[in-house]
Amino acid sequence: MVCKRFLAALALALFGCHAVAADEVVVYSSRIDELIKPVFDAYTAQTGVKVKFITDKEAPLMQRIKAEGSNATADLLLTVDAGNLWQAEQMGILQPIESPIIDANIPAQYRSSSHAWTGLSLRARTIAYASDRVDPAELSTYEALADKQWEGRLCLRTAKKVYNQSLTATLIETHGSEQTERILKGWVNNLSTDVFSDDIAVLQAIAAGQCDVGIVNTYYYGRLHKQDPSLAVKLFWPNQGDRGVHVNLSGIGLTRHAPHPEAAKALVEWMTGAQAQRIFADTNQEFPANPSVKPSAEVASWGAFKADTLPVEVAGKRQAEAIRMMDRVGWN
Repeated sequence: MVCKRFLAALALALFGCHAVAADEVVVYSSRIDELIKPVFDAYTAQTGVKVKFITDKEAPLMQRIKAEGSNATADLLLTVDAGNLWQAEQMGILQPIESPIIDANIPAQYRSSSHAWTGLSLRARTIAYASDRVDPAELSTYEALADKQWEGRLCLRTAKKVYNQSLTATLIETHGSEQTERILKGWVNNLSTDVFSDDIAVLQAIAAGQCDVGIVNTYYYGRLHKQDPSLAVKLFWPNQGDRGVHVNLSGIGLTRHAPHPEAAKALVEWMTGAQAQRIFADTNQEFPANPSVKPSAEVASWGAFKADTLPVEVAGKRQAEAIRMMDRVGWN
């Protein structure tokens, strides 16, 4: 008994109480609670490992992880958009996860090249159009929305949202700065009204006749269409003759000073597998990042498309350049 007590005390002294207790993983998450709780509940039911998650906006969470340093509380950072994940990586608050399981489950374009983070679910940022006023044959590419044809007919979300910053970053990677700036100027010139704060508002504006086309994330369309199946708005997959539809993700990374790194790694591996991917797909109308898992029936009904094969971390690498350009052209 004395020996056991001595060993327990020694373990606490060497590793700290957090490192010994691997029956709990702590996740800092910028995702809405109801979107991720079913995933964590399923993991706990299967493994007995409790997942504690703390929800906030991504910027405060990243600053909190940085401030905590070696006194870390969080094992994992879960957030949306490769731009945010890349930013966390550049802040030095993540560490690589070397895992053949993750590498096998998630295509390389949806993972950090340094293994600092991996995608978990995908969303296409595509064109939405008024099905009662627009012939889909009129639509073709993101770039074509800058044409005179769409003057006074386009709605956009604010440039302050990372989703649009990432789309712009991939345009820069594809076309270069000069051509991309011309495209953005065309979009701004074609706006029918001031930019909106969120994608739901863009979709509602299209339905209400304020504009005829917009650019939105697919899962927002899924949410609104579920509420109102008669919604006179449909999705169009642009750029099918060249690079494909812009795709981004929600993803997760292991914090640099994670108290339970092995338990956290096991959770991430499970989240990239079939059971968790199925929950992501069905709960939020997202596309599974694991290509072996099919999207929900609702998402599949929107039709198949060719996705852009650019590594999504490009969205982070060119984020600052994209923000400066959007500011120059007056995209507020």
